[in-house]
Amino acid sequence: MIEKMLFGRTGHMSSRVIFGAAALGEVTQKEADETYDLLKKYDINHIDVAESYGDAEIRIGPWMKRDRDSFFLATKTDQRTKKGAMKDLYQSLDRLKTDHIDLWQFHYLIDEQEWEIAMGEGGALEAAIEAKKQGLIKYIGVTGHGITAPNMHYRSLMRYDFDSVLFPYNYSMMQNHQYSEDANRLMNLCNERNVAIQTIKSLSKGPVGEDVNPFATWYKPLTDPTAISKSVNWVLKNPNVFLNSTGDITILPTLLEKASEPLVAPSDEEMKALGASQGIEPLFT
Repeated sequence: MIEKMLFGRTGHMSSRVIFGAAALGEVTQKEADETYDLLKKYDINHIDVAESYGDAEIRIGPWMKRDRDSFFLATKTDQRTKKGAMKDLYQSLDRLKTDHIDLWQFHYLIDEQEWEIAMGEGGALEAAIEAKKQGLIKYIGVTGHGITAPNMHYRSLMRYDFDSVLFPYNYSMMQNHQYSEDANRLMNLCNERNVAIQTIKSLSKGPVGEDVNPFATWYKPLTDPTAISKSVNWVLKNPNVFLNSTGDITILPTLLEKASEPLVAPSDEEMKALGASQGIEPLFT
């Protein structure tokens, strides 16, 4: 089974692999329900979705209708105003067939202007605080992609005491000195405040570029079982982070299998060799 640990200050014992439900954006309900069975097999009890992930919330709705208490449910809004964010929240509640969201997150909040709107008067933060008072959500988080995500999340935590953050974290990204410095500074602050740390892109092989990508990810994913094992173990060797799973249901079974095995932390030499053999390059530069 996959280890569980406290998700920050929430009191919830979440599986260290969180189901990244972007993988359900373009699948049938039958395919989604097969994924549900897989999650139950590995006792995955935390789902991360977003209003903007195609039909993903719709696919999860039937799960919540019959099995809401089994999951810590997180979703996101990419709206920056209070009005727009509240509209997203009500739509998410309807799609997900639930009366509350455990964790509501500001999606991809790294743009300077968007940040000012979301955090300012009439912004998404006001919506989240109001929704929390109404019992529609329990906790509030912030997410981001890109090279500036850790620095912007640090700034967000200086403005408001968020309950979670989410950002890219893998070996190749952490070889960027500035990114590594910013990510470590952010993680240190999160550990001090008991803020949950979610990580994404564990299986990123690099940008798609002009290649045809047969997978549902917007990056080239690792598919070799050994490469997946080493990459997953590299993330999970950090005892303070959660790993949000890859955005393709065909790769998910291997990821969960490898994450359920005893952790064997790969060395830097092994990760360098893996990068060379697989042609891994940073997704963001």
